[in-house]
Amino acid sequence: MATEAKSSTALETFAREDRTFPPPKEFAAQANARDPGIYERAEKDLEGFWAEQARTLVWRKPFTKVLEWEAPYAKWFLGGELNVSENCLDRHVKAGKGSKVAYYWEGEPGDARAITYEDLLGMTARAANALKELGVRKGDRVAIYMPMIPELPAAMLACARIGAPFTVVFGGFSAEALSGRINDSEAKVLITADGGYRKGGVVPLKKNADEAIAQTESIEKVLVVRRTKQEVPWTEGRDLWWHEIVDRQKPECPAESLDSEHMLYLLYTSGTTAKPKGIVHTTAGYLAGTGARPTSAGSPGTATSSSRRLRTARPASCTRARPTSRTRTAGGRSSRSTRSRSSTARPPRSARS
Repeated sequence: MATEAKSSTALETFAREDRTFPPPKEFAAQANARDPGIYERAEKDLEGFWAEQARTLVWRKPFTKVLEWEAPYAKWFLGGELNVSENCLDRHVKAGKGSKVAYYWEGEPGDARAITYEDLLGMTARAANALKELGVRKGDRVAIYMPMIPELPAAMLACARIGAPFTVVFGGFSAEALSGRINDSEAKVLITADGGYRKGGVVPLKKNADEAIAQTESIEKVLVVRRTKQEVPWTEGRDLWWHEIVDRQKPECPAESLDSEHMLYLLYTSGTTAKPKGIVHTTAGYLAGTGARPTSAGSPGTATSSSRRLRTARPASCTRARPTSRTRTAGGRSSRSTRSRSSTARPPRSARS
């Protein structure tokens, strides 16, 4: 009996976690948000709080309304126009921070790079110009099936720069998983690599991509990064090497002015328990929500006065109904029309009745 009681207590202990780990005082002193009252203000005035966060962004056209909620859908920062790529890159370069390292990258084989904001802006602009050359326009979908290499964020930011909604498919997923997401999003271009290093082996990404494309109808071009330098199957007229088309582009590409509710990207669930569901993230709400996290949630480079997370409903996610997210089901038709709130991008196939 004693053993059973002790076991039960142990299970209850592991099931509940209420410990806190406050940051060092010196670290907390550098925080952008040091006033604990931020939580109370956000709870009392949700729209006012998020309007304040949104105004820290660079807007081409200011928003006129913070939130329009028609359960289960929400529209954030109506009437506004901006660009995610411009906010992530251009404004830092213009502020004289172009030589500052945006991120450090280390590959599995041991190769490493320190990429500055100016470097990343140039890579992004060249990739955006290459996508334009391939016929990608605002509202067209792009699928990204790549290893974790510097070209990956450049590809995502390039899509955001020209207003092409993208869907990132995990590089460890199968050809079948990739084809389902391509079909549902109706992607026009696929960006991939010859292969990727993972857990000491090489994932044949291009081979998987070809098998996936054989089960799709929408892909017109395939842009391939040379990573592992292995031999890969090739379809002339469709497949292009990244270094041959991207590297020759100009390092300048104007960022599109996009509506706040323009679709930024479409991310699918794993499909472990059912058919993958696509979550639509829109431009302004996602950017405001993610931008507030490193300011208010103690991310690297900042800290709060305690370990408490900002728990108010935010544009990037919400426990009731994700304000910037709409659910789609990959590979199947929805029971009723759930048209995208994006003003320029059509909804995925499965979202149309």
